[in-house]
Amino acid sequence: MSEPVSQRERLLRFLHEKGMAKSAEIQRAGITAATLSRLVAEGVILQLSRGLYQLPDSIGDVHHTLAEASMRVPRGVVCLVSALAFHGLTDQMPRCVWMAIGTKDWKPVIDYPPVRIARFSEPYLSAGISEHVVEGVRVPVYDVAKTLADCFRHRRSVGHQVAIEGIRETLRQGRVTPAEIAAAAEERRAWNVMRPYVEALV
Repeated sequence: MSEPVSQRERLLRFLHEKGMAKSAEIQRAGITAATLSRLVAEGVILQLSRGLYQLPDSIGDVHHTLAEASMRVPRGVVCLVSALAFHGLTDQMPRCVWMAIGTKDWKPVIDYPPVRIARFSEPYLSAGISEHVVEGVRVPVYDVAKTLADCFRHRRSVGHQVAIEGIRETLRQGRVTPAEIAAAAEERRAWNVMRPYVEALV
């Protein structure tokens, strides 16, 4: 017996507007779990990971995995190499999505996409966040200057050359000024390490 057309149409319309959604959001919209399961089985709806769904033809944005990660880590902020890649400041293709959370925040268990968690204390966690929308999903990403400072703070994890490349490409593109880089680095207590590279590249 087929599902009522209204349920099917409601789910398709909901995912078209949302981009991607969790099963709890879908059920709160008045759509039954049975409808969701049936459309997944039919291939009409794509299950991205446990409890996360999207229309198959919606995938295509280069930052798709960032949107998925933001849905899975709602308190997280895209950071470090993933933020560099988002801003077009590295040729590195991160094998995982770097997400910053607070030092006491719960670390979610995620099957997909691969996520690497970095714990930031305040005020560093809340500073320098820019809001973006990817496939209808709110994706918070650290801004360029903050990301450069963070990469030097975590250079053992991201790689020293990646951090230097980020500065070089930022200055080449004129994304932020050396003064803005210095100010963010001072706030992050990374200026002593970054200063020789910034001065040499300027």
